[in-house]
Amino acid sequence: MGVTLVVAVTDLDWFDMLHERHKREPLDDVNFWSPSATSFRALRPGELFLFRLKSPRNKIAGGGIFTHSSILPCNVAWDAFGHANGAESAYQLRTRIAQYRRDRGQSEADFRIGCRILTCPFFWPEEDWIPAPSWSRNIVTLKRYKAKERDGRSLWDAVVERQTRLASTDPKWELAPRYGKPQLVKPRLGQGAFRVQVVDTYARRCAVTREATLPALEAAHIKPFSEGGPHDPQNGLLLRRDIHSLFDSGYVTVSPDLRFEVSRRIKEEFENGRDYYRLQGQSVWVPTKADLKPDPKALSWHNENCFR
Repeated sequence: MGVTLVVAVTDLDWFDMLHERHKREPLDDVNFWSPSATSFRALRPGELFLFRLKSPRNKIAGGGIFTHSSILPCNVAWDAFGHANGAESAYQLRTRIAQYRRDRGQSEADFRIGCRILTCPFFWPEEDWIPAPSWSRNIVTLKRYKAKERDGRSLWDAVVERQTRLASTDPKWELAPRYGKPQLVKPRLGQGAFRVQVVDTYARRCAVTREATLPALEAAHIKPFSEGGPHDPQNGLLLRRDIHSLFDSGYVTVSPDLRFEVSRRIKEEFENGRDYYRLQGQSVWVPTKADLKPDPKALSWHNENCFR
């Protein structure tokens, strides 16, 4: 299967804010949101998603590596990505979303939005902007290009040329594609992408309690990022917020054979913990796909280095 690129019509305020932030501190990932709760199947993880700015600019000005698509309440998207949603606050995010919706006056609503999560985002200086090949004025959302065809290959080569040239003087412009045959790029997940992928990997339920109230759930690193643990779903568990806190503090753990373990230190130190001891020894729910299950080495690390 050949490589596909997407060129998407891009809000100017979204682009300008993220471009300025990226100049100050490179972003790991961004949320290219859609105001409606629509699924996105135009790309596979590792393919290029490019930003075509709206009128009057009308040119491709950057992009990123597509890694995941989800539908989330906008407040959950804000918790996951913060300013990488292209807004200064959760209220501003809701206001911008409302401007594109039929119910545009309801900026207080927690809309469900489409999230296209991009890692390794790049924002070119204006002199490097390029026109989108064979673009029609009737296109209001996006256009797909096949890299094996002329227009798609010219886009691929233009992106690679700019990224390679800019990376030679400034590492923040580095991107995985290289000259040669277009190919998938392994996404390097950031914190926001990690959170959303873990949420969806665990079917939006706590691995221990099966709680499904999304605002009460958090993506936990098994081996903390500060200790070298990667932003990777296999280094993650979706946990109810209180269990996540206990997990990070070492009062609970998940054994390599996927059983929930509770430390006796909860009772010794807090004279409580009945609700947690009821869960002692039970099997935790994990995804069936082998490449998404928790890494046994990471679980062993947590048992040996964190569990009290």
